[in-house]
This record gives sequence, structure tokens and C-alpha cells, in this order.
Amino acid sequence: MRTVIVIPARNEAALIDRCLRSIAVARRAHCSVVVVADSCDDDTAAIARGFSGVEVLEVAFANVGAARRAGIEYAIAGATWIACTDADSVVPENWITDQRAHERRGADVVVGTVRPDPRDLDEQQLLAWTAKHDPINANGHVHGANLGIRASSYTAVGGFRTLAEHEDVELVARLAASGAAIVAANTSEVLTSGRSLGRTPGGYARYLSADLIGVDAIA
Repeated sequence: MRTVIVIPARNEAALIDRCLRSIAVARRAHCSVVVVADSCDDDTAAIARGFSGVEVLEVAFANVGAARRAGIEYAIAGATWIACTDADSVVPENWITDQRAHERRGADVVVGTVRPDPRDLDEQQLLAWTAKHDPINANGHVHGANLGIRASSYTAVGGFRTLAEHEDVELVARLAASGAAIVAANTSEVLTSGRSLGRTPGGYARYLSADLIGVDAIA
């Protein structure tokens, strides 16, 4: 019943401490934590190594899909569940227990919700996000910052691909096509950075800085 928690990080020295503090609270027995420090030229790896029970894998892909894949390959042996988040995010205390509860009820994939740190948003962004966000119903949008996958299902479809962005969406699409049972959940929402300049050109930062206030934006 071992869980692997994988966190890709690229120059996240400013935020990874709070991420790993939240992981320390959320993790349970038989959890392995791997930080994949990808092409970092700051103190990300050193900060992560300061946390007990956290393994650090240093790579030079400059590619989030490759980083997630490497972290999972590094630690998946003997694991039954994979939990993914990002180094600029804070997970809730019930994050792992909630994902595993969905697994016990038959879920192969848990697609969780995220919310941006309001301290990072201007007034227009905050009002727009609040207006579009449904606090009751899970929206089913895929975020690598809050994603859980049964290890056998992950392996069956070949895992994350080497994509510079949207590697999470692409993986879940393949899992859905394979017949995996996918659950959209908002019972363990993850707080993520609301920064306007992200690590990928088309990720959540773009959504918050440009797409959010557009006509066709979705939360």
C-alpha cells in the first residue's frame, strides 16, 4: 500500500520549503517523497535535502514531463499509488488520505482541484477567479499540482510523456481512453502559486495572467 509523492521543481527555492512542510503533515506511513530538481541553479535541491524522508533526484531535462516521469521511475518499485503535486503548491492535511479513500472506492485516477494563492492576485484576477470557481462541485480540470494515479494504471499506459507542458492532461486523456476509472474531487483542494510568470508558457500562470479574464476562460 505504499504511496509515492513526486514533486518536480525548477528553481523553486522561494517556495519549496512551504510545499515540503505541507507534505510532511499530509504524508502517512509507507509514503515516499521524491523532489525532482530539474535544471536548477538555485538552492532548491539543498532546501529539499534538509527535510527528513525526502529524496532528491537532480536532473537536467528542463522538461516537466520528463521530470515527473523520472521521479516516478525512481521510486515506483513496490508502490500502489502515485500522488503528484508541484513545488509551488501547498497540499492539505487530508491530501493523501483522501486520494487513498477514493482509490479504495475504485478510483484509478483522482483529479483534484486547485486554488491560487490570493496574495499573488490583483483585485481583477481575484474577482474573476471567485466568480468562475464553483466551491461545491469538482470541475474535473486536470492539474499536475493535485493528481493521484493507481500505479498499475500509470504503468499500463506508459506513464508521463516528455512534454514541456500539459503532460498531466495528456496522461489523463490516455488513462481515460484505457478505461481507467477517473474521479473528479474537490475534497482535498491544493493551494498553488498565483504568480503571473510560470515555469511553462501555457500553464496555470498563463491562465491566471491572461486567460482568466478572457471571454472563454474556465476556472
